[in-house]
Amino acid sequence: MNQSEMKSFLKDLNADEASRILSILLGDNQELIKKAYEIAMETVCDVDADEISGDVYYELDGLDVDELYSHSGRTRGGYVEPYDKAYEMFEDALAPFIDEMKKSQKRGLPEAAKTHCIGIIKGLLMFDEESNSDFKDWITDAPRDYVSTVIKEWKKGNPSNEDIADVTDIMKGGLS
Repeated sequence: MNQSEMKSFLKDLNADEASRILSILLGDNQELIKKAYEIAMETVCDVDADEISGDVYYELDGLDVDELYSHSGRTRGGYVEPYDKAYEMFEDALAPFIDEMKKSQKRGLPEAAKTHCIGIIKGLLMFDEESNSDFKDWITDAPRDYVSTVIKEWKKGNPSNEDIADVTDIMKGGLS
């Protein structure tokens, strides 16, 4: 097998397989562990608020009103309020982004957490201002209201006063 084929094979590994191989490869080799850590830090810290905001917008704009209709109203289990289901779908779409922000905080990466927070806020504001989604009619106030939830979650990581001021400025400024 040539190097190109080996690289292709390694790229096709799933997350569990790659994790096991990395663990075996690193073993107790302090030099490799240090190098892997440096690469991981570069990768984890390389976050872009605009990219995150675009992803947030894409996820929210992709919420399907037909899915809302099929999972609300009269159901086998009783009646599901469409507005409640819409908000649940909205929160579910945002959960992975909030989780990444919290993960950055847990890892002691306040700048990355702030960038995630700003990206989520910008994505919410972009969705609120620019989306023509039919789903949006079911959550008219949610995007702007949820900004405070995002900030509240972010503040649990004890950001600096300067970082809080930066995020507050983004909030006040909207998308401009």
